[in-house]
Amino acid sequence: MRPARATRLGDMTATPIRVAVVGAGPWARETHIPALSAHPGVELVGVWTRRPEAADDLPVPRFESIEAMLEGCDAVSFAVPPDAQAPLAVAAADAGKHLILDKPIAGTVEGAEAIVAAVRAADVRSIVTFTRRYAPETRAFVDAAQAGRYAGGLGRWISGSLLGGRYSSSQWRQDGGALLDVGPHVIDLLDATLGSITKVIDARVIADDDLWHLTFGHTGGATSTAQLSLRVPARPTVTEFSVHGPDGVVTLTDRTTGSVECFTTLVDELLTAIATSTDHPLDAARGLHIQRIIAEVHRRVA
Repeated sequence: MRPARATRLGDMTATPIRVAVVGAGPWARETHIPALSAHPGVELVGVWTRRPEAADDLPVPRFESIEAMLEGCDAVSFAVPPDAQAPLAVAAADAGKHLILDKPIAGTVEGAEAIVAAVRAADVRSIVTFTRRYAPETRAFVDAAQAGRYAGGLGRWISGSLLGGRYSSSQWRQDGGALLDVGPHVIDLLDATLGSITKVIDARVIADDDLWHLTFGHTGGATSTAQLSLRVPARPTVTEFSVHGPDGVVTLTDRTTGSVECFTTLVDELLTAIATSTDHPLDAARGLHIQRIIAEVHRRVA
């Protein structure tokens, strides 16, 4: 069950929620900042960046320290590498701030566990940017898959984004490859459509080409395959999901909804979760579940 879409006028809270962004890279500039700036239920109070000059051309002020940021906001939206996100997210939760977490939510399972523990101890709300899950076309696919009898599935995400372009200079993406960057999206969606992933049946990678081939077992006996790469010169990016079984085949290839619109829906639903004191289905605990699957993949290919 996902929460109902929050009213866009922010009337579920007495005043707009004050949100700060951590990070000033392409993802923060193209999605976080535009969506938060335009949202009627949000006051974007500023950003924090490790390097002051990284925020020089942003349309919002820069906080001089993490401490100053946490004093001036109600929620923190993270657009930084997973290793950097984990300790900052714990500090934010400890300070009573709600969290918008990037994926994967940490660099290790232990880091993800620390975030979940901090969120629960502080009784704050969290939500993870599994971006495509907030698109109506994806939700229609998930609803159809969950309503039918399907025993197998396929998820493919193939692109050349690490060969050049705005994200190719991201060191954590270069180091982690497709498994860390788009893997969480694919794993999450297969898990949502076929039942919780309970084991990694097989995991193989041709590291130089960033070619991943993964096979999962799901609760109830379903199996699925994921094929990932960010070093294949595919233009445009190939994303394809399907499930199959006694009720036929359901597919998803549509990526019509843009990232800003998806992120706006994410914010709507975070506001609902805050106003109703309920956890969102795509919260930090969900992020931890996906983190554990990624860790098992790493263990299998090591």
